[in-house]
Amino acid sequence: MKIDNKKVFKTLNPNKVWIPVLIGLGIVFYMFYSDPNITVENLKMVFDGNILIFGLAILVILARDAGYVYRIRTVTDQQLTWTRSIYVIIMWEFASAVTPSVVGGSAVAIFILNKEGISVGKSLAFVMVTAILDNLFFVVFAPLVMLFTLGDIFPDSNSLRLELGNSLQYFFWVSYSLFTAYSLVMSLALFYRPRVFKWFLIKLFSIKFLLKWRHNMVEYGDEIIASSKTLKVKPFGWWMKVILATIFIWSARYLMLNFLIGSFTLLDVQEHLLIFSRQIIMWIVMMLSPTPGSSGTAEFFYAQFFREFLGDYTFVTSILWRMLTYYPYLILGAIFLPRWIRHVYFKKRLGN
Repeated sequence: MKIDNKKVFKTLNPNKVWIPVLIGLGIVFYMFYSDPNITVENLKMVFDGNILIFGLAILVILARDAGYVYRIRTVTDQQLTWTRSIYVIIMWEFASAVTPSVVGGSAVAIFILNKEGISVGKSLAFVMVTAILDNLFFVVFAPLVMLFTLGDIFPDSNSLRLELGNSLQYFFWVSYSLFTAYSLVMSLALFYRPRVFKWFLIKLFSIKFLLKWRHNMVEYGDEIIASSKTLKVKPFGWWMKVILATIFIWSARYLMLNFLIGSFTLLDVQEHLLIFSRQIIMWIVMMLSPTPGSSGTAEFFYAQFFREFLGDYTFVTSILWRMLTYYPYLILGAIFLPRWIRHVYFKKRLGN
């Protein structure tokens, strides 16, 4: 697999921080000026929150990041130190934050792991298995929470201000179908019939108008076969650690919002469960967003899914939510990127 360094560094560009920031701020200002119920007084509501519960929200999001660091170190069989694992996660999150959600930062993650001393083939295998497990979390848990909430998972469509009342459900099912199809195909390719998958790619890209990509697909098929060999020899304990870490990571991400909303309004157990469940559905819908890191899309859907719990606090908590879960990775990425580049391109060459 040949990694295009120029293309990767075009993605890992600190100047790209401004694109999602401006999109996000644009949507925030639009919401502020277009909704007569949002006033300057709403911004002052940030001081109304329970500081102890808000502190738990911060603690949980830090636990999520720790879970990411643990998972990447476990996946790579401890080839990365704890410090290097932190750098990898920061760079990976930064790449995801500056690329559209539908694209993601997987290609950049392969490059990052390779520069940390892991072979390209193993880097591909490790990134693919984490992507598949992340997708399977949604594929498995989405129908479970829909069943558990008995139809309350989607907010009232009349509040969405969209031309089609069922637009939200439509976006969900399209995104969920793509998630499921990708997870199924890649799972079969990696763990069941990698050579059949390569054969299928060759046949598909032998079609005249796809022929120019045939060579790339042959290489990709070889990479899938190599990745399959890497993953098939992993012991049961390795898989259990990685799977449990994945469940912990996403659960912690969602619990953060439970604590954030809970710091501004009193919630009962059923409401906590509904908020947690709706986040799984909202995240699947957001994956179709064409904007970097779902900027704008996230703020819009947040209001639709959680306004009924927050009322006047919806606007200010949407800002706090993004400040905790998105903007820190833009800032950290821009700060740590130059240091990471110096480490992998200069210090290693000097033997440090």
